[in-house]
Amino acid sequence: MSVLRLILGDQLSHSISSLEGCDISKDIVLMSEVWDEATYVKHHKKKIAFLFSAMRHFAKELEQYNYKVEYTKLDDENNANSFRGEVNRALKKNVINRIIITHPGEYRVLKDMLGWEKEFGIPVEIKADTRFLSTLENFADWTVGRKQLRMEYFYREIRKKYSILMEDSGPVGGQWNYDAENRKPPRDGLNIPSPYSNEIDDITKDVIDLVKNIFPDHFGDLEPFYFAVTRDQALQALELFVEKRLSHFGDYQDAMIEGEPWMYHSHIGFYLNCGLLLPLECAMAAENAYHQKKVPLNAAEGFIRQIIGWREYVRGIYWLKMPEYAKENFFDAKRDLPNFYWTANTKMNCLRQSVMETKENAYAHHIQRLMVLGNFTLLAGIDPKQVNEWFLTVYADAYEWVELPNVSGMVLFADGGYLASKPYAAGGNYIDKMSDYCKKCSYKVKKKNGSDACPFNYLYWDFLARNRQKLQNNYRVGMMYKIYDRMDDNKKQTISNDSQFFLESIK
Repeated sequence: MSVLRLILGDQLSHSISSLEGCDISKDIVLMSEVWDEATYVKHHKKKIAFLFSAMRHFAKELEQYNYKVEYTKLDDENNANSFRGEVNRALKKNVINRIIITHPGEYRVLKDMLGWEKEFGIPVEIKADTRFLSTLENFADWTVGRKQLRMEYFYREIRKKYSILMEDSGPVGGQWNYDAENRKPPRDGLNIPSPYSNEIDDITKDVIDLVKNIFPDHFGDLEPFYFAVTRDQALQALELFVEKRLSHFGDYQDAMIEGEPWMYHSHIGFYLNCGLLLPLECAMAAENAYHQKKVPLNAAEGFIRQIIGWREYVRGIYWLKMPEYAKENFFDAKRDLPNFYWTANTKMNCLRQSVMETKENAYAHHIQRLMVLGNFTLLAGIDPKQVNEWFLTVYADAYEWVELPNVSGMVLFADGGYLASKPYAAGGNYIDKMSDYCKKCSYKVKKKNGSDACPFNYLYWDFLARNRQKLQNNYRVGMMYKIYDRMDDNKKQTISNDSQFFLESIK
């Protein structure tokens, strides 16, 4: 008898817990490309191709280490099209006395797996995902007795636990957080390095052809294809970031420039979230670069905070609050997502650029996601379910555990402040300051009202007016209501009229 060890498409780590103690002489490793996972939302073509290629490369590596791998391709005529179906098929072919799985990243998958033991009549062991630096139990314990959960304090605990950027008993440099130094607007003459790119091999070519044929109606450009699809390649991408981009990452991590989708960001979320890279090794690479005086402290700390702070924090929130978290809608937002989120057919240049780059790359950096694409959906009152589905669909690094808290909690404030202390709402001035988008926009960012005014300007105040009852006691928003209250009635009515006219025009 043998053990069936299931590896999912976001668990492509040789150190994954489901492989611990594997008897390679008889245990079976099951990997499957299944229709259910490729289509529960209509994922970006490039995302599907990336994951299927990475899965096939990982399976090949396991075979080279003499694991017994059963791999089902999507177009296999016997494909059962679901994890449950593929497990059932493997059980019928082999003598199996136990199933071992690493804890999945999405609640809907876990819910299904919890019924397998009863259905299949053999033990199913779901092991903790040890790639993360905080266990779900540790995070839950950390929340006990806290009136508000704030990432900053959780982040400090992780820094201490793993002794990252620490000296004696305190943080290197005397501060825990250098975010105040990481908000420089773009300037002329920035020399932005080319991002990681890799030549595609025969495995990836086959996958690209598969996606072309089977998912022609899915969003996004399939080619050019540039992703790393093996661990060695992902490590090269990490090294390239540390050597070429990290030194300026801190200063310009919030900056946006037309035609520069990659900026100084790492672009390794793809690889972290599918398992080709591990968080601790990424944090240590940045820390080592700082100690070697290759990068400034604000850059190293800012990057490390995203990896070991924010990423771990949102995962903890997700598993602590699901499944109810997916239903949160604090502002009772009901408007439909505008079609230009798929077509980029809008006169608002910031949105057009961000959607076009998302379509091309299955990627946009965090300020594009939060302060352009997300900010608009917040101000316009778009239904959180539709916004979450869009973000989950279009980005190659998106899985529900990381997407949902970022969108519902950070972007939309749909949880009423459980994750973030205020809505990240902003008018056109922020986008003008942090980008060059406004220079080529059909709207005028300096105008506050009228048909040629930047819609962000009046939508911002309209959002505050519509949601006053729910926000006026928020200490981080209260000052804005004092400014609003000093406006005369005609100004307030103009804001309302402009907002209503614009929102009706984008249906």
